[in-house]
Amino acid sequence: MNSLPLLVFIVLIAAMFLMTRSTRKRQQQATQMRNEIQPGNGVRTIGGMYATVKEVNEDTVLLDAGPGVDLLFAKNAIGSILTDDEYNRIVHGVEHDLKSDADVVPDDASSLTETDDEPAEAAAASDDKAVDLGKKDAAADEDTETKTDGPAESATAEAKADEEPKKTDGDSDAK
Repeated sequence: MNSLPLLVFIVLIAAMFLMTRSTRKRQQQATQMRNEIQPGNGVRTIGGMYATVKEVNEDTVLLDAGPGVDLLFAKNAIGSILTDDEYNRIVHGVEHDLKSDADVVPDDASSLTETDDEPAEAAAASDDKAVDLGKKDAAADEDTETKTDGPAESATAEAKADEEPKKTDGDSDAK
């Protein structure tokens, strides 16, 4: 006898059981959460709207979405109940500082490179020379590399550089 089809059938039945069990558990948790809604709670609807519960009925919830704006929703449309801190943070932009004693982490990496010395002293101590990362003309580079005679050629190179139009970042006549 071939037991492979029986084994596949048993595995499929077990997978279906596990999937339906987890779905049923999530539905029960959502139903329990919706039954715990009380006036004054901050909620988020399944559509993403944040509001405060004003009144709870059997199948509906009256929400206060703003001054003079009352909306009637089905209980099934409530996605989650928010804590007061979370609701105030999202809706009103109020940050509740729970970790005031904790170290403050900067938004940038400047604290990783700072030293107790002054910046000029730190640069002098490191013996690093400043690197110019600006663009240079290829012709000017060739002129400076081939110079050997002195001031006459350097004056010629400077005059040639002055004759060429200067490049700018944003002002351009080209269209």
